[in-house]
Amino acid sequence: MRILPASEFQLKREVEYGTPEQNESVLRIIEAVRQDGDAALRRFAQQFDGVSVAELRVSDEEVQAAYEQVDAGFVAALRQAAANIRAFHEKQKRTSWMDLQPDGSLLGQIIRPLKRVGLYVPGGKAAYPSSVLMNAIPALVAGVPEIAMVTPPATAGEEGINPHILVAAAEAGVREIYRAGGAQAVAALAYGTDSIPAVDKIVGPGNIYVALAKRYVFGVVDIDMIAGPTDIVVLADESADPEYVAADLLAQAEHDEMSPAILVTPSRELAESVKQELWRQLEVLPKKAIAAVSTATKGAILLVDSLDEGIDVINRLAPEHCELLVQDAFSVLPQIENAGAIFLGAYSTEPVGDYFAGPNHVLPTNGTARFSSPLNVDDFIKKSSVIHYSKEALLANGEQIMILARNEGLEGHARAVEIRLKKEGKLK
Repeated sequence: MRILPASEFQLKREVEYGTPEQNESVLRIIEAVRQDGDAALRRFAQQFDGVSVAELRVSDEEVQAAYEQVDAGFVAALRQAAANIRAFHEKQKRTSWMDLQPDGSLLGQIIRPLKRVGLYVPGGKAAYPSSVLMNAIPALVAGVPEIAMVTPPATAGEEGINPHILVAAAEAGVREIYRAGGAQAVAALAYGTDSIPAVDKIVGPGNIYVALAKRYVFGVVDIDMIAGPTDIVVLADESADPEYVAADLLAQAEHDEMSPAILVTPSRELAESVKQELWRQLEVLPKKAIAAVSTATKGAILLVDSLDEGIDVINRLAPEHCELLVQDAFSVLPQIENAGAIFLGAYSTEPVGDYFAGPNHVLPTNGTARFSSPLNVDDFIKKSSVIHYSKEALLANGEQIMILARNEGLEGHARAVEIRLKKEGKLK
């Protein structure tokens, strides 16, 4: 991992729009599902997953059988994580409100949960039961009555859905699960098939084909985000433990060859120590091949003159994960404006947030923390404004409304008010 002044570093980020061939393939798959429904899903399962799917919906018996295939310790840890995630998201709930004005008008906002949400759970290369919890639990806390989960019929090249995913779904409270993956599953959720009723919103990560499919169906349904590679930026001073810093950088670097893992520090001594420690830990990391590429091509150790300059670098990078391994992390916290999740102190390592603490690990990537937020309960609700204008209010404000309408050339708008004012004797 290279060491260089922060002023010389530019992290090149690109929104992934896919190749022309990938886009063409995704559009073809979407149209096939729109036309042929379940038959297309079965056809693509055979073509892409090498699996013959008779029944698309996973039975309750299959879910119960999955419990017998996982370790009891995993179930216990999963249940505690689910409880933590649920407790955190309960605090995000909002209520409808009404405000009665002195003139008798009533203004307010009604909050309702979405009726039906689709959850995409990847399974092509690996299983991520933690993502099931993070996507499903906020929806359930919001009050969404129907959650349909789709996941490939083969996991990591082996036929069948990973039992850890099924157990996670059951523990989260998801009762509707389908054997379907890729762009075809996204299309099924968006447009519906005989077996899979259409949803209002699709959430959950996936490969480039899933991401492109979500982009294409947006507008027919809502989506959570188009996620880029995961990333981390660690701000550390001379008090930080080089072993901790190196381990935290590698924890993100092992995700993907394109995952940036960056240390920002005013300490040259710490920078050199972390570099040496990182290579030592990398040698024994099971995913060394991936982490070696990401640290070499996307990683960096950035030297700054002060913590204030380091804070400016973080706000410019807008990381998905930001760790503050400094003497007084709480004094720095208010100055971090752009970050998906902020981890304070030596014992708040990023995996604590990924799996267990409670805040959502579905975070804005690719620098989008400048303008977007972690997945939360608000992502699963919709709001309706309520306006009850009294006669007194319209008579008092009607002429101003007419002025504004006529200024925009909308005479019909003005006359809809004018006719009422005339009937009430306000105008002649």
